[in-house]
Amino acid sequence: MSLRGLLLAALVLLPLSVAAATPVPVILDTDMGNDVDDVLAMALLHALEQRGESQLLAVTLSKDHPKAAPFVDAVNTFYGRPSIPLGVVRDGATTDEGKFLGLVDQRAHYPHQLASGADATDAVALLRATLAAQPDQSVTLIQVGFFTNFARLLQSAPDRHSPLDGRALVERKVKLLSVMAGAFQTVDGHDNHYLEYNIIKDIPAAQFLARHWPTPILWSGYEVGVAAPYPHESIEQDFSAYPHHLLKDAYYRYLPPPHDRPSWDLTSVLAAVHPQRHYFDLSPPGRVEVEADGFTRFRQDKAGRDRFLILDAGNAPRVVEALRLLVSQPPMRALPDPATAPEPRDQR
Repeated sequence: MSLRGLLLAALVLLPLSVAAATPVPVILDTDMGNDVDDVLAMALLHALEQRGESQLLAVTLSKDHPKAAPFVDAVNTFYGRPSIPLGVVRDGATTDEGKFLGLVDQRAHYPHQLASGADATDAVALLRATLAAQPDQSVTLIQVGFFTNFARLLQSAPDRHSPLDGRALVERKVKLLSVMAGAFQTVDGHDNHYLEYNIIKDIPAAQFLARHWPTPILWSGYEVGVAAPYPHESIEQDFSAYPHHLLKDAYYRYLPPPHDRPSWDLTSVLAAVHPQRHYFDLSPPGRVEVEADGFTRFRQDKAGRDRFLILDAGNAPRVVEALRLLVSQPPMRALPDPATAPEPRDQR
């Protein structure tokens, strides 16, 4: 058997033998539309939920474009979960459409209900409502975009959902924040002062969160996603069962194969949902500081809140195979007939 065959066989057996006893409750915050790895990360979360390993409670968006939320709605619909609540940023960092959000204009191919992000719930309001309804110390937050929404959550006031202010609500309800941001090891082809995109698009929010977040933070730096690129062969071969597969079509619109997209956002998902499978090593405890130009500096501290992911070169093939198998997993149910798709909805 080939090396890839052995890896596949081992990987298929391992998750089944160590499945989580209860699903990990997750809220995803994404800048959907800026890079296609956000689409891959959502496919990964849906696959994990289908296996009973996570539960996607809500999705909030830090990209401020009216088609971003409808696109996420289309992804959730494609994977059979159209009722997942969506929240959107107001006055966010990026407002351009990007390369693939326009796919939602083709409703016959990509059914969805939400007509525009303008019709969706405010992100902070949704975060507060969702967290307030969950057991204490239970929710894993995964941030794969800008820091805008979670920083605003920290600064939020008590409301009808909870008498707690934002920081107290996070401290009570959140177990872990897994964030794709920064750079903590040498990035090939760059110097040792790499300024990572998710940080520099909203530096004040990143600085505020890094200073004030009250629960453990797991950082997946730029270098981790680069070390485990998603194979273009999967995009070309694994999604042919659907003539219009939203993930595949978005990938082609963003940058057609052959190119292997770094798995930046996917690593934050995998590490957050399956820490017990040791896909990654962890740094010693410490504290991440965001400097004025957006550079992330890690200072080791035994009592520190933060740790960052380390991907050993020998473990990278296992991570890539895990991602490929999960991302390419078929949806839980067939797509709805576009002719009977529900009319656009207003979530407000």
